[in-house]
Amino acid sequence: MLSKTRSRGGVSTSPIGALAGDTAERLREALQAVVHVPSPVVEALTVALVSGGHALIEGIPGTGKTILSRALARLVDCSFKRIQFTNDLMPSDVVGGSVWRPSQERFEFVPGPLFANLILADEINRTSSRTLSCLLEAMEEGTVSADGETIPLGAPFTIFATRNPIEFHGTFPIPEAALDRFLVHVELDYPEAQLEKELYQGRGGAAQIDSLEPILTREELLMLTSAVPSVHVSAEVAEYAYRVVSATREHAEIELGVSPRAAVAWTHAARARALLDGRDYVLPDDLKALATVVLGHRITTSGGVKGSQRISEVLEGAAVEL
Repeated sequence: MLSKTRSRGGVSTSPIGALAGDTAERLREALQAVVHVPSPVVEALTVALVSGGHALIEGIPGTGKTILSRALARLVDCSFKRIQFTNDLMPSDVVGGSVWRPSQERFEFVPGPLFANLILADEINRTSSRTLSCLLEAMEEGTVSADGETIPLGAPFTIFATRNPIEFHGTFPIPEAALDRFLVHVELDYPEAQLEKELYQGRGGAAQIDSLEPILTREELLMLTSAVPSVHVSAEVAEYAYRVVSATREHAEIELGVSPRAAVAWTHAARARALLDGRDYVLPDDLKALATVVLGHRITTSGGVKGSQRISEVLEGAAVEL
C-alpha cells in the first residue's frame, strides 16, 4: 500500500525534490498575501504552471483573475503579457506579423504578445474562431504560424485564460476541443468576508505586486517541468484512475465521459502535485485533489449540472483499493 511514510527516494531527496517541496508552500503564501483566493485554486494554477499546462479561470469581474496571473508571473521570474480578447481582434494582433524594413529592404517578423512565458488571455470567449484557433495552436503545439512559416514559442509557455460566466452579449461559446486544451479549470468567487475587509484596508491587491520577489527562476521552473514525467505512477494508482474514468462513461447523467487523453492529463497533473509535495510517486490523494479541476470541464453532462459536481459524485463511489 502506498503512503506518505514510504522511503523517500528519487526526486524527493535530490536537489530538484527539495526545490519542488519548498516551492508550493512559498508560492501559496506569497500569492495569498496579494490576492485572496482559496488554496485549492492556487494549487491548481501552480500544478498547471509546473506541469507545462494551461488554465482556464472563470469568475465575475473584480475577483482577482488578472492580479493572480500577474503575481504568479512575477513570482516565477517569467515574462508576462496580457491580451484583451475582443470581437475584432485579428490573428496578427496575437501572433505578430511582418513589417517592411526599408533600410534592410526586407520584411522582418515582429513577434506578437504570444511570445512570452506567461500569457493572460482575458475573456477568450469574446473573440472569433479564427483568432481562437491561433491560440489553440500555440497551446497544443507550442508554435504559431505566420507568413507560411511555423515559429516556435519560448519555454516555459503557459496560458491563463479568463471567462466571465454571467455576460453573454458579444461572446461566443468555447468549443469542447478548445476546453480540452486547458489542463485545469478553476472558478473564482467573492473572497471570504474578513479577507475582503482587509482589501478595503489596503492589504493585498495590485499595488503590492511590484513588491514581490521571485521565488523561482525561469531555469528552475523548467527544471521542475522536466522532472514531472519521472514521478512514478504505480499499477495500483493507474487502476484507481481507470475505475474513476470508467465510471464517468457509465454514469447515467454524464453524456460524454472522460477520454483517454483527459485521463493522461489527469495523471500528469497528479505527478506535478506529487512533485510539489516532495514525492517521487503519485498517491490516490493527488488524483482526488485534482479530479474536479482537470476532468470537470472535459465531460458533457445532462440536466444543467456542472461537470465538476458529477466528477465529485463519481469520486464518492470509487473506492481506493491498494
